[in-house]
Amino acid sequence: QVQVVESGGGLVQAGGSLRLTCIASGHIFGIKTMAWYRQAPGKQRELIAGIDNGRSTNYADSVKGRFTISTNDARNMWYLQMNDLKPEDTAVYTCAALGLVQSGTFGSTDYWGQGTQVTVSS
Repeated sequence: QVQVVESGGGLVQAGGSLRLTCIASGHIFGIKTMAWYRQAPGKQRELIAGIDNGRSTNYADSVKGRFTISTNDARNMWYLQMNDLKPEDTAVYTCAALGLVQSGTFGSTDYWGQGTQVTVSS
């Protein structure tokens, strides 16, 4: 069984930094895209960072230059380094394994973590 779990959220002052970690476990053949999403209260979930198996990255305009996604592909782990945090970054952050293929299977499935709270105070 595949599981995706993220960690590293917390309370931080504006201008501070946090590093989120995501781990996908199970019999995994590959993951097309390793991604991070966030959802603020009263708002829809948005994609903030992603990296595909061709190493192409994608960032939301609001986090470009401040957030960096990186991976440890051999261990099915990925990270979100968040610098110069702002109050508007406050949200529940969720990692996702998009297009995950389990070993010995056809097709792919998206898997989501449980979410971790990031709160940035002024």
